[in-house]
Amino acid sequence: MGLRKEKAARLKVQVLDHTLKLTGKKPFEDLYVEDLCAKVKISKVTFFKYFPQKEDLLLYYFRVWCLGRAVELSSKPKEGLQGLYYLSDKMSEACDSHPGIMLSLLGYLADVKRNLKPFPVKAEEKSILYPDVPGVQAMEILSLDQMLEKFVLEAIFKKEITKSSSTRDITNLLLTTLLGSIVTSHINQISPLRFYFRKNIDLILKGLQ
Repeated sequence: MGLRKEKAARLKVQVLDHTLKLTGKKPFEDLYVEDLCAKVKISKVTFFKYFPQKEDLLLYYFRVWCLGRAVELSSKPKEGLQGLYYLSDKMSEACDSHPGIMLSLLGYLADVKRNLKPFPVKAEEKSILYPDVPGVQAMEILSLDQMLEKFVLEAIFKKEITKSSSTRDITNLLLTTLLGSIVTSHINQISPLRFYFRKNIDLILKGLQ
C-alpha cells in the first residue's frame, strides 16, 4: 500500500483503538476530542479531517465490528439459525464491552437529523486491523441488517423457519429484537446479556417454527 494511504489508515485505526480505551464502559458523551487527540498525538484539525464529527466514530466502530464478523465467518462459516444466534452473542458481547458506545450508536441512528450513510473502512484499514487474514482487503462488509437477512434466507431454505412470512418482515423483526434488547437491558439493568439476548431471539424463532 502507498505510504500516504498507509499513514491515513493507521491513524484512523489508532483513533478507534484509543476511543475504545478512553471510553471503556463510560458514556460516549464523556469522551473529549481533545483527550483523544492528545493520546493519538494529532491535532483537532487532523482528527476532523478523517472524522468530520465526533459521532462518526460510532459509525466507524460499528462498521469495523461488521468487518470482524466477516472475518470470523470466513474462517468458521455459520448458516441459518446458527448464524442468527452467533450475531446475537456478538451483539451482547459488544454491549458488555462497550455499553456507552452501543447506546450512543442507537441514539445517533435514531436522530432524524442524521444522514445515515455507512462509514467506509478502506482496504488499507482492513489490512492493518487483520494483517494475518489472506484476502481481507477485498472482503465484503455486510451490515447487521444484511447479515440477518442472509441467515434468515438460509433458515427458510433449511426449513428451520417454516412460518409463511416475507424474509424482509422476519429480518426487521429480528433487527428490532436485537436493537431493542440493547435498550431494555440497559433500562432494567439486566444481566447476563448473552442469556437475555438469546432468550429474546428464542421467543421470536419459536413463533416462526
